[in-house]
Amino acid sequence: MTSVEFVAALDEANQAILRRLEPDATLTPEVSGALNVTNLLKVALKNEIEATEIAARWLVATTDVEVKMAFARQAGDEAKHYRMIADRLGELGVDARAFDPLAQGFGPLFKYLDSLETTVERVAAGQFTREAIAVVKNRQFIEFCDRAGDRVTATLYRDVIEPDERFHHQLGRSLLLKLATSPEAQELARRAAARTLALAEELQGAALRTAGIHHAPGC
Repeated sequence: MTSVEFVAALDEANQAILRRLEPDATLTPEVSGALNVTNLLKVALKNEIEATEIAARWLVATTDVEVKMAFARQAGDEAKHYRMIADRLGELGVDARAFDPLAQGFGPLFKYLDSLETTVERVAAGQFTREAIAVVKNRQFIEFCDRAGDRVTATLYRDVIEPDERFHHQLGRSLLLKLATSPEAQELARRAAARTLALAEELQGAALRTAGIHHAPGC
């Protein structure tokens, strides 16, 4: 199939799985105990620093200037998000400088992304799929913040962070149209996207079972 047909089919398959990441009726957010905006923002810090670093690693690993610039744009945006979230935590009385988001090391999804060796896999898994997951999770977090009465955090995500993640996803789409032109490249992209989504589902389920965490931003 053509790259246009492939990207459309991949997007359709991704969206079908992404709908499973939507919380069901039993997960109506209640701000009590550890499930609150500040602790979820700490989860966001880890997601943002991992997203920054993987984009930076891929930036120096490619010789394709268009891809290099796309990863550079993403790394800069994710670093910006980290700073903005850290500043918001400070406004909420939490000193983000005293918090090490990588104290427990990199997560399983980061390790998988870091293992990918081809540009088409990296774009399919990272920008096209991971950023689509981030859009879904950030929308859930915005709803959580609205219900918790935290309009400032909700606005930060609604006006800045989510639009950036949507842009990264669109960057991934445009790059896949250029890269996924052969059956071999398309199969690599398909497998990378599927594994990324599977890991996201596994991590969401584990977070809910072990810590009662849901509606966390990012992925």
